[in-house]
Order: sequence, then C-alpha cells, then structure tokens
Amino acid sequence: MDQVIIRMMSDYKVETINDGMQEFFVEFHGPKDSPYQGGVWKVRVELPDAYPYKSPSIGFVNKIFHPNVDEVSGSVCLDVINQTWSPMFDLVNVFEVFLPQLLLYPNASDPLNGDAAALMIRDHATYEQRVKEYCEKYAKPEDVGAAQEESSSDDELSEDDYASSDDAIVGQPDP
Repeated sequence: MDQVIIRMMSDYKVETINDGMQEFFVEFHGPKDSPYQGGVWKVRVELPDAYPYKSPSIGFVNKIFHPNVDEVSGSVCLDVINQTWSPMFDLVNVFEVFLPQLLLYPNASDPLNGDAAALMIRDHATYEQRVKEYCEKYAKPEDVGAAQEESSSDDELSEDDYASSDDAIVGQPDP
C-alpha cells in the first residue's frame, strides 16, 4: 500500500510523519477563480487501518476561514469524507475534487465555523475579503513550513507554563 500511496500522490508535496505512511502532510493550493486562490495550506492526512474501506481523517494545519472548516482544529466537515466515503475514492479525489469543491462551494447551512457561515450569508463581499485576509496572513507558501514549527513551539511554551505553575503549587518560597 505504501508504494501505491506514494505513486498516487506524486503530483503533491507529501511529508510523512514518523516515517510511516498512515500519517502525513500534503501541500494544498487554493482553487483558481476563488477567494482562496494563491493560498497554500498544509493538510494533515491520517489513514485508518481499514483504508480505503474507511475514510481518511483530513485537517488543515494552518488557519483557513471557511464555514465548513473548524478554525481552531482545522477539522473538515464534508459528507463525502465523513459519511458517504466509498473505497472507490482515493486521496487524489480528496485533493483534486473534494477539497477544491468544498472551497468553491461552501455550505453555510452545516457550519463548523459559525462566524464564517453567518458572515457568508449576511455579507458575502465581506466574507470573501476575510477569506483573502486569512490567505495573506496564514496561507502564504512559507507558512506551510512554519505551521508545524509554530504548533510545536506553542506546545513547548505551554509545558513550561505548566511546569512553573506546578512549582508555585508545591509552595516554593518567593525570592
């Protein structure tokens, strides 16, 4: 299966996690003629043991403003990935059809990001402007490499903060 996935994804920049083929990142470019055009995202893919009979888990690593993508976790709400997956589909379908369609035709009636959905319904021009601002701020080509580094440095900071609060709980005297 490893060789099949590598050949199938040969048109994409793929970065494996932990030297395995069940978790990896794929560089994804926003579709042309959309407010996402020019944006580049690092998308995390996790393949379950039962793949292709069970759908992959897909999530954006760097931020994207979209009604059907959770802004914090990057999780994607897309029926074809979550409920109606078929073993006839493959990862190329995800990156060439499903994700571009999701960005081109957002579904505001089934949102993961309520703010994006409400703005899209209320003021479409402002919604598109916000999408472009997010692309400029979070989805430049150099952000794809930085997205993982930022999250790991955040983890380190939170561990340090936790350790220092533990010291205070233990009751060390103030200097």
